[in-house]
Amino acid sequence: MTGTPLVELKEVSVRYGQPGGLLRPATSHLAVDRVSLSVSRGETLGIVGATGSGKSTIAKLVMGMLKPSEGSVLVDGRDLAGVSAAEKLSLQRLRQVVLQDPYSSLDPRMKVGSIIAEPLRHGTGAKPGKGELKDRVAELLRLVGLPPAKADLYPHQFSGGQRQRISIARALAPEPRIIVLDEPTSALDVSVRAQILMLLRSLQERMGVSYIVISHDLVTVAYLASTVAVMHRGQIVETGPTQAIYRQAQHAYTKELLASTPSASGSFLSVTSEA
Repeated sequence: MTGTPLVELKEVSVRYGQPGGLLRPATSHLAVDRVSLSVSRGETLGIVGATGSGKSTIAKLVMGMLKPSEGSVLVDGRDLAGVSAAEKLSLQRLRQVVLQDPYSSLDPRMKVGSIIAEPLRHGTGAKPGKGELKDRVAELLRLVGLPPAKADLYPHQFSGGQRQRISIARALAPEPRIIVLDEPTSALDVSVRAQILMLLRSLQERMGVSYIVISHDLVTVAYLASTVAVMHRGQIVETGPTQAIYRQAQHAYTKELLASTPSASGSFLSVTSEA
């Protein structure tokens, strides 16, 4: 994990404003306050915190869906604020996202094969032919544990866990260097959740992709992340190696989070010993 970070946030702040009205003054809310973090090749960064702590805002910043009010967001060493439209498209291929609800994130009118192939059709560079697309979709389906024959089905014909596998396959299609996992298992049953977590870890070991895992679920972050950042009211209050933070938290808010999930430390120890 040396060289230029894949993603770097430097003193980033995001302020949401609400314009005033005839009888209402203008207001603003500081969602993210001077956050700095970075993710290198092969690393997994977990970002934990309660609802409203700023986690999802960080995800939007990393994906280029939101511009910071202050500070800078760098992808592969390039500041997103200063790149051309063509460079933005190229950088977009480097980072992909897997969202919380696989059903709402997949177009119900499209067959699974078309959904997975979509990033390849609309990316930069030479467009693959029909045969190449079919082969690539089959390869990706096998990679996430689904039969290639299911490419002709629609999302509603799959279970929740299978739909999340399809979302992961779509994210992997353009061969990204980093994937943002925004609450990737919170909509799934416990048994299915474990299967998806094991799949994500095996894919990382096989492909060397980096992850940013954003979750309120400390156990999910414990299983995947090598480094954890704890967010509270828009700020990172504690960061460090996941094992060290979970075993001996220093900040009062981190201790509060761990106390609210009694299984977190035990789960962390069990999953790391099994790995």
